[in-house]
Parts: sequence; C-alpha cells; structure tokens
Amino acid sequence: MDAPRGVDTVGSGSERCDMASVTLDGVRKTFEHNGREQVAVHDIDVHVRDGELVVLVGPSGCGKSTTLRMIAGLESISGGVLRIGDRIVNDVPPKDRDVAMVFQNYALYPHMTAYENMAFALTLRHAPKGEIDARVREAAGILGIESLLRRKPSRMSGGQRQRVALGRAIVRKPQVFLFDEPLSNLDAQLRVAMRRELSRIHQHLGATMIYVTHDQVEAMTLGERIVVLNEGRVQQIDTPLALYERPRNTFVATFMGSPPMNLLPGELRITDGVVCYRSRGGAVTLTLAPQWAPRVAAWGGREVLLGIRPEDVRVSPSSDATSAPAVGQARVEIVEPLGGETLVTMRAGDQELTARVPPHAEIGVGRGVALAFDVGRIHLFDPATQQRLSEA
Repeated sequence: MDAPRGVDTVGSGSERCDMASVTLDGVRKTFEHNGREQVAVHDIDVHVRDGELVVLVGPSGCGKSTTLRMIAGLESISGGVLRIGDRIVNDVPPKDRDVAMVFQNYALYPHMTAYENMAFALTLRHAPKGEIDARVREAAGILGIESLLRRKPSRMSGGQRQRVALGRAIVRKPQVFLFDEPLSNLDAQLRVAMRRELSRIHQHLGATMIYVTHDQVEAMTLGERIVVLNEGRVQQIDTPLALYERPRNTFVATFMGSPPMNLLPGELRITDGVVCYRSRGGAVTLTLAPQWAPRVAAWGGREVLLGIRPEDVRVSPSSDATSAPAVGQARVEIVEPLGGETLVTMRAGDQELTARVPPHAEIGVGRGVALAFDVGRIHLFDPATQQRLSEA
C-alpha cells in the first residue's frame, strides 16, 4: 500500500530521547542552479526548548519551509549540525527521527476512514490492536472528532480533514511535531478556530512544536517565540510582544504588524542635549523623549528612519487645546472602516503614513488633519544598515 507523498517520511518513534529540544547550529542549505551554488538557508542558529511552540515566519522564499524539511529529514543539510534532544540527526533517516509532520494538503488516504488514517502509522509498526484503538480514541477525544471516525475524507470538510491529519500525528506520540502551513487552505473564520484548537492541543500535550507560516497574525497568536526569517537569514528570535515592540530592524518592524509600522526618513538635530527630528521635506517635526539623548548622541545632523506604529499616531480635525501637540499636518487619502476600528491613510508632504483610529472618528477623504505621535513609542533605525539604533 503506497502512502501519499510525504506521509511515509515521518518517524517511527521506536526509541525516544530524554529531551525533545531541537537545535540548529549553523545549519545551511545550498542548491545547485545552472552550475552555480545558491544558498537557501544561511548558517542559522535556533534552539527550540523541550515543550515549546516556536513559529518560523517570513515571506515566500525566505527559507522557512526548507528549514522545517531539514528538521524532518526531507531535505539534506549542506552544513552545520542539527540535534533532536542530544542526538545529532544530520544523517538519520526521516523515519528514525521521531518527528511527525502535518502538511498543508492533509495527505490523507482517500480510501480509508478517519480511524484507519489515524491508526495507519501504528499499524505499520505492528502495535497491539488495543493500544492502537486506545491512542486513536484518545486523540479523537482531544480533537473532538469522535463522530468522524467512520467517515472517509470525501465526506469531511476542510477543517475536519485537518483535524484528522492532526490526530494522525498525535497518536504517534512523537518527540517533535512539525507543521508546514497547515491552515493556509482553510477559510478565514476556520483558520481562527483552528489556531485556537492548536493552542489548546499544545497546552494539553505539552509537546515540542515547530510551526511554519507566512501569516504574521498566526505567528503572533500561536508562537511562544517566533523566528523571523528573510532571504534565508534569521532576522530576530523573540516573544511575539518583544518582536512587535522592539523590532531589531526595519524588516521585522514592517513584517510584524498589520498595518505595518510607518517609516519616515528624516534627520536628527541635537541642541543642548535635546533631540529633535525633522522628516524629509519638513512635514513632520517633533522632539524625542529624553531617554533617546544618550543613545543617539553621535547622530546629530545625520539621517535616520523614524518608525511609529499606526496605533501610536493620533489624528484630529484640528490642533485644538484638547488634542495632543501636533507634529505636522496631513491630508487624508483613504479611509477603511473595519468595524471596531478605522484605518486612515494620509500624506504628510511626500510621506505616506497610516493611523489606526476609533471607528466613529470624523475623518473624511480629502480632509486636512493634524498629526500627533506618542513620543514614548517611537523607533529609530539606521537607513544604511536598517538596524534599530538602540540595537546597533
């Protein structure tokens, strides 16, 4: 009996290590293309702790799925060391790594019932029938799919098929669960429900999980820590809140968050220890919080990128006494009501920026508005290196 592509590549779990951590030490992946070496993953260092849920996130082509496939053994490793627990697994066959992978396309046997799909790996290992039945029914109970066990995939919805695929992984009790964009084929409402389901499963099992997605909302809501990748390189590894509030560079600043952080090129001026910012063209000017002075003492007269999140931009029809001090004027170009909030895209001089405002704000397209920034929430980046100044 032939397995769907990829299903027979995940482990047997015959011997479990004491730990289920995953460590990538300088792991590299190269491909040959037209006689030239191309690097897909550049010497990355990542340590996933035992029982941790870590998300690999980044745009298409950033190397996240390639990294996951190297952990699973579906891609060879060109350099570096990969450990699962204390065991180096660079050359260990996929079936002996004790990992279970959940794919985007579910990879279920169409002629088998949910029960048979979930039991298949254990059946191949000649596990006792009583053990198989107990594990399948336990997993079905965790996932709430007891009523589906006699159905074949053709009689299931996308969310139900994904739960069966999760159940197939759970019954094997692997050291590590690997998820390759498992929710991308589901509609928006079901993705939200399944994110919550995955969080609940992780809390229930306490298992080590590595999850790949291009969706930063999935990454923020699921990950205990997030590995942000771009062009095969790790940009930052941190908790969701730290990534959002202290991005290491402009890529992380704009990739994590929707809408992305506003980045305004401009210049710093320092007079008697007071740091002032003036945007290119002069449409936005402001005095920075005092704590910036020692960090940017060498940046007087130099160009910077000022970053500000949309929720930290205040917009008012006029700069009256009840408004925060205005840092500039802008003209509204787009208003996007989202129910609980409204996104306002504006132009200040030649700079475009977005604000997140209350749903009933009286802001109209074409209208002139006063801008105010929460100066305690400002970020500064080096335009040459794209690095956060406080991190340089």
